[in-house]
Amino acid sequence: MPRLSVFNSPLLLGFDHFEQVLDRVSKSSAEGYPPYNIEQIAQNSLRISLAVAGFSMDDLSVTIEDNQLMVRAKNTQDNSDRIFIHRGIAARQFQRSFVLAEGVEVKSAKLEKGLLHIDLVLPIPESQIRQIPIEDMEKKAIPTNTKTIDVKPD
Repeated sequence: MPRLSVFNSPLLLGFDHFEQVLDRVSKSSAEGYPPYNIEQIAQNSLRISLAVAGFSMDDLSVTIEDNQLMVRAKNTQDNSDRIFIHRGIAARQFQRSFVLAEGVEVKSAKLEKGLLHIDLVLPIPESQIRQIPIEDMEKKAIPTNTKTIDVKPD
């Protein structure tokens, strides 16, 4: 069954990119690990905090790929010689992605007490008004720089 698109209205032109972004977001929202918070820390600043207990700085990477913030972790600890009676602390590798709007900048990433904090700066929207000139096609029909020549039949 084909999926009904929200952006198929003739009034929404050029929004195909948003539909692709929504598809990516819906696929990544099913992931539950690691848990994270997103908080507003100032008027134009956000902080993403991911719970990454058990991972060192060498295990973590933060990159931006095509307007996506990618947080990846791989656990390099060798637990092969350990015997667990109960294992409730997840130590698996993960990849978590966040889709960023145009103009959002990553300010910093810090690891503190088992939390990876990524600070983002949001762009300040500027109101833009642009006047579009309207051409008069009736005046363009007769070029103004041409000369008329009278030709008399013989």
